[in-house]
Amino acid sequence: MLGWVISCHDDTAQELLDRLEKKYGPLPQCRAVNYWRGLSANMLSRMMCEALYQTDSGDGVIFLTDNAGAAPYRVASQMSHKHSGCEVIAGIHYALLEQMIPQRESMSSSVFRQHIVELGTPGVTSLWHQQQKNPPFVLLHDLYKP
Repeated sequence: MLGWVISCHDDTAQELLDRLEKKYGPLPQCRAVNYWRGLSANMLSRMMCEALYQTDSGDGVIFLTDNAGAAPYRVASQMSHKHSGCEVIAGIHYALLEQMIPQRESMSSSVFRQHIVELGTPGVTSLWHQQQKNPPFVLLHDLYKP
C-alpha cells in the first residue's frame, strides 16, 4: 500500500486527514504534517522525514501538498530524490483525495502520480511533471565525454 504524507499550510493537512478518517475510518500509513508560519525549513524537514518513515511499507510514499513551490512542496521534493518510490503532488483538495483512497492499494507510485494529476487537472501537478517542463541542467562537457 502506498503511504500518504499530507502536508499543507496552517491546519489544512490535519483537517483533510480528519475529514477523510471521519468518513472512511482510520487510514493506515497516512500522516498529516502542518506547516505554520514561522516554522523553520529544518523543522518542517524533520517532521516530514518522520512522517515518511512512518508511512513507508516499501511500496512507496506520496507527498500530497497544497501549493507547488511552497515550503512543503520544496521539502518533499528534496526528500523524494533520496528515496525511491516517492512522488510529490501539488494542488490537492478533499474531493481529489477522496477519489484516490481506493487507488492506494493497487497502484504503483508512478501510476498513482499520473492518475491523480489527470483527475485533478488543471490545478494539480507533480514534481515529475514540472521536471518534464524544465529538464535538469546538464553541462555541455558532460554530453561529450568519450
